[in-house]
Amino acid sequence: MSTTANNPKTKICPTCGTRLGEGSTKCLVCGERFDAPEKAAQTKKSVQGSTMPKITLSLPAALGFLALFLVVGAAAVFFTLQATDQVVVPTDIPTATVTVTITPTPTQTLTPTLVPTITPQPPFEYTVATGDTCGGIAVTFGISVQSVILLNNLSSQCTNLVVGQVLQIPYPTPTPLPPATATPADDVATEQACEKVNYTVQANDTLSSIAANYAVPQDAIKSFNGLSSDSVFLGMPIQIPLCMRAATPGPTPTPTTPPPYPAPNLLLPTDGSSFTLADDVVTLQWSSVGTLRENELYRITVEDVTDAEGRKLVEYASDTKFIVPVSFRPKDNLPHVMRWSVSSVRQVGSDDQGNPIWGSAGTLSTERVFSWTGAAPEATEAP
Repeated sequence: MSTTANNPKTKICPTCGTRLGEGSTKCLVCGERFDAPEKAAQTKKSVQGSTMPKITLSLPAALGFLALFLVVGAAAVFFTLQATDQVVVPTDIPTATVTVTITPTPTQTLTPTLVPTITPQPPFEYTVATGDTCGGIAVTFGISVQSVILLNNLSSQCTNLVVGQVLQIPYPTPTPLPPATATPADDVATEQACEKVNYTVQANDTLSSIAANYAVPQDAIKSFNGLSSDSVFLGMPIQIPLCMRAATPGPTPTPTTPPPYPAPNLLLPTDGSSFTLADDVVTLQWSSVGTLRENELYRITVEDVTDAEGRKLVEYASDTKFIVPVSFRPKDNLPHVMRWSVSSVRQVGSDDQGNPIWGSAGTLSTERVFSWTGAAPEATEAP
């Protein structure tokens, strides 16, 4: 038996592709009808038309195509803007170079020590008396013969002096003081002045035995060496302050008397000067003999040698000048000769009233004289 003769004839729906019987006029699936010839022709024509190809891409491939598209687009935009000069090319910013400025260290400026300058005093006048020589005048005023000759235009031998001639006498040049030296503190000076003995502790020595051997208090040795206890050990070096030694009983030593001072050099007024009623006071001046101590002074003696009563004035001063009080001026109209001198004295005790008793501390100066008129001359009646 043939297989083809037993199979019924079928047809396919052009719309949905369902296989139907040959005599079917309508698709049971999609409802398409086959009985209209023109409709079937159109349907057959539409079924036989071409279909669009389908492209299927995986997700990684799609992302790769998208990235490629963006790169190509960006390149196109870049080259387009560059052609129109609108592309901003970044410029390299130069790095600032820091220059280190070296500040020089300031040099310490030492302040110079100010040295006091000596202001020279103008010369004073002196009237040549009988027997005066340039050498004698120079010795009297403590100056050189050459200074007298040069200031007064005298001859080199100074042989042209005339009695009554007025000479210009320069003041003696003061001796500059030595530069000041650093004075140590009181405690340092005391330690430096203390006589010391270096001692090394021997076997069987104790601090008390060492103190007894040197007659120095034990506490003084501890304090001088900075010991915190009374213990000492073998070979220990210590110093024994002999200045802390107790005084040896006996008579009190007599203090050494300072050497006597030289005679003061009298300066003003010059020998033979005269003062009138217009001079209310007379100032006496002399050169210093050195730095006087607390119990030392200058004694000034002024005596009226023409007064019958022998008036005399004795005063004391620490300065190198003294003003004769106006009360000592003569009361009459005659010139009175005043003789004056200066010496250094030292207090040697006190009297019952507590007044100091003065003793000589140096050589008496040479004596000088001056005249002083105390009143106007009386008018003489006409005969």
